[in-house]
Amino acid sequence: MAVCIGYFMNLTIPRSGEISRALIVKKYEDIPFDKAFGTIVAERIVDLILFFLFVITAFILQFKVLKNFVLDTIPLEKLIILGIIGFAGFILFVLLWIYSKWKFILFLKEKLSGLMEGMMSIVKMKQKWPFLFHSLFIWFTYLLMFYVAVFALEETSSISLGAVVTAFVIGSLAIGFTNSGFGAFPLLIAQIFLLYSIPETVGTAFGWLVWISQTILTISLGGISFLLLPLLNKNK
Repeated sequence: MAVCIGYFMNLTIPRSGEISRALIVKKYEDIPFDKAFGTIVAERIVDLILFFLFVITAFILQFKVLKNFVLDTIPLEKLIILGIIGFAGFILFVLLWIYSKWKFILFLKEKLSGLMEGMMSIVKMKQKWPFLFHSLFIWFTYLLMFYVAVFALEETSSISLGAVVTAFVIGSLAIGFTNSGFGAFPLLIAQIFLLYSIPETVGTAFGWLVWISQTILTISLGGISFLLLPLLNKNK
């Protein structure tokens, strides 16, 4: 129920669900907030790793399409200039990271140290393999849910698995960086589907179809959990 409430809270303030989950577990299970939140951070680290695997998969499956899109959108000369600027920026960042005493850099180092501790907690976890398997299974069901939805519209029913994975990755980014993807999700999905000659109106309709169905489920389960949790734990 804490998970359902967490997703519900993310509809209001991005990433507020993680804090609410830890608070709920603390209240109803007497688990200290820092330990509960540390476990949630470990979950998010695994989610991030699995998400990057999907990004790599999409890039491999759709390399030609993405390459043509980038080259058609940005001239090769500009790409070279951007590459040089990016490389120079990376070198500058590394030098600042090693030698700088700037408070912002020190703050980033502190946060990175905490991230590394979270990663080590996964390695030391007693049930790490079941945990990793369940995390992978959850992401697979996310993708499967997205894939099944393409058959809801005739115009999207014939797109390739690679296109689905690519749209899934972009949609996940939209959800992660906004209030659960409100507005941004269908817009970005439509832009990806344009690469596969699917009209923008159809892509937008598909994006809204997926987003609305997910949101209805999130609100329903989150609302039910809000009501049932106090009733099932009257003594806490």
